[in-house]
Amino acid sequence: MPKRYLVTGGCGFIGTNLVRRLVSVAGAIRIFDNLTTGRKEDLDSFDAEIVPGDIRDEAAVDRVVNGVDVVIHLAAHTRVIDSIQDPRLNFEVNVLGTLNLLQAAVRQDVQKFIFASTGGAILGEQPSPVHEEMAPRPLSPYGASKLAGEGYCWAFYGAYGLVSVSLRFSNVYGPYSWQKGSVVTQFYRRILSNEPLVIYGDGRQTRDFLYVGDLCEAVLLACQYTGKAEVFHIASGQETEIAVLAEQIKAVAGRPEHPVRFEASRRGEVRQNYASIDKAKNILAYSPTTALEIGLKHTWNWFSDVYLHAPEK
Repeated sequence: MPKRYLVTGGCGFIGTNLVRRLVSVAGAIRIFDNLTTGRKEDLDSFDAEIVPGDIRDEAAVDRVVNGVDVVIHLAAHTRVIDSIQDPRLNFEVNVLGTLNLLQAAVRQDVQKFIFASTGGAILGEQPSPVHEEMAPRPLSPYGASKLAGEGYCWAFYGAYGLVSVSLRFSNVYGPYSWQKGSVVTQFYRRILSNEPLVIYGDGRQTRDFLYVGDLCEAVLLACQYTGKAEVFHIASGQETEIAVLAEQIKAVAGRPEHPVRFEASRRGEVRQNYASIDKAKNILAYSPTTALEIGLKHTWNWFSDVYLHAPEK
């Protein structure tokens, strides 16, 4: 029987892409989103119930979890620099909000809980590739909040038997990234605004860039997982320097001479990060298929065709 899904943050970047994929396999989809950055207009043509609300509201969370089989928890305060500026807000959204959802999931007999976590922000400066056996050493309140969420997922499996899967996303990019603060989005927006690309540091720092379509497939695989609580890195498994990324994006956009400006490094950001995906491959049968160049082309096409003509939020 098709399952009933709740997607928190379902009107955001990843949520919008996931819901578009989920409609082909779900019995029913309910979205819970406070719409501060998400755009419900992007899902107008899809059969999904959209419930406005905040995961910090315990009563509202309890109501929205009622009647669902699987919770996919994407809603979060996600920006590293913002978490340094306001760690309390980051804690309230990412830790207390997650706790509210876990408690409601237990009360409502939810079958599975999928938690959107992160890789580099949790593990800090570690020899790459990072993997699930490394000791966490977060460098920012954002990383600490996601580590706390993972801990509560483990605890709710141990204490209540709630099967949870924590997915440590790498740097995800792709269409519908309206408000995302990631480097790919920022570079494309600056090109379209005729502003220099800004690189913090010397550009030799590395990240693991994952196309959102591959991420959505990983989430669906996690929904089919039948084991105990687990943590998986979901990434491309490839390392890319930010300066190299800038050149690739300029080439894809047809702007090879677009200027680049270097500024001082920012606190709380790791220098080198990419992930081993061996565990996800072996247990979830996860296998990303979108090469960076292809994913960047898809993303540029969306930005140039849609983003420029979209109304302001």
